[in-house]
Amino acid sequence: MVYAAADNRYDVMPYRRVSDSGLILPALSFGLWRNLGDQMPLSNSREVILKAFDNGIFSFDNASNYGPADGTAEETFGAVYQKDLQPYRNELVITTKAGFHMWPGPLGEFSGKKTLTAALDLSLQRMHLDYVDIFYAHRWDPNTNLRETAQALDLMVRQGKVLYVGVSNYTTEQVAEISKIFDELHTPFIGNQMSYNMFNREAEESDMLSTLDDHHAGLIAYGPLAEGLLTDRYLDGIPADMPLHRTNAFIQEDPKGAVAKLNALNKVAADRGQTLAQLAMAWLLRDKRVPSIVIGASSVDHLLDNVKVADNMTLSTEELSKIDQILKG
Repeated sequence: MVYAAADNRYDVMPYRRVSDSGLILPALSFGLWRNLGDQMPLSNSREVILKAFDNGIFSFDNASNYGPADGTAEETFGAVYQKDLQPYRNELVITTKAGFHMWPGPLGEFSGKKTLTAALDLSLQRMHLDYVDIFYAHRWDPNTNLRETAQALDLMVRQGKVLYVGVSNYTTEQVAEISKIFDELHTPFIGNQMSYNMFNREAEESDMLSTLDDHHAGLIAYGPLAEGLLTDRYLDGIPADMPLHRTNAFIQEDPKGAVAKLNALNKVAADRGQTLAQLAMAWLLRDKRVPSIVIGASSVDHLLDNVKVADNMTLSTEELSKIDQILKG
């Protein structure tokens, strides 16, 4: 069957500008981290990706090491793009990253010019694209001088392979440092993709949000639900072996305290007619400096539950104060 996108797709999900740039993103972006790679039938992946687009999610986030096996998430997206989404390329924001382990040998990771160049070329091949909208340096490289990384990203823009560049998992100081080089080179730097959620508030505490805003960039938040912790699944307790992302591992230092907070937050969500997950996403999107949050979903039902955040994204001053009290308690 030939795919035709839903006519009302831009009536479902709010979309937001990244700072004062020309780039606009949906409030929710779709991430293919570990959800739709080589372990999932392509038919299922296709169904979820197309349902996301039908609901106004026009930004799709990938990386060279996503899969589970390296590159297979990009191959999955590429198959769906080639078959169904290619006619909509002008509407899509397609992003990818490079820096974590991608192939054997010392050149298979980090942010040297050769590594980033090879990774981008592989990503374009896998996804059947001429260019990506955002290309991120996926992590800080402690060994390569920062100017080489910045110049490599700048060159990709000048070659027409990338429209905007970004970084991922950088600290505030690292963002400030590379932003100076981007300013000098006139590189279109668009943001930092980093972990940010109700429990992990490093972005606020480190002044990341204002630093990015000063450089006309935004924070694209991944892990908005802390790997599912900020849902109603753990109201009775957090398993000791729960595989939390490294940026949220500190939660296991006080699991009972975390569960108490989850229950209190769940009460706030219920009073708003929302799930805890929807509240957690609305809370992140309260700040215009967070133009989009990256969600993952392996089923249509899971995806549509997340999309419902668009029904109620406004938080009152009283609700925000109550949430803050719970989180600091």
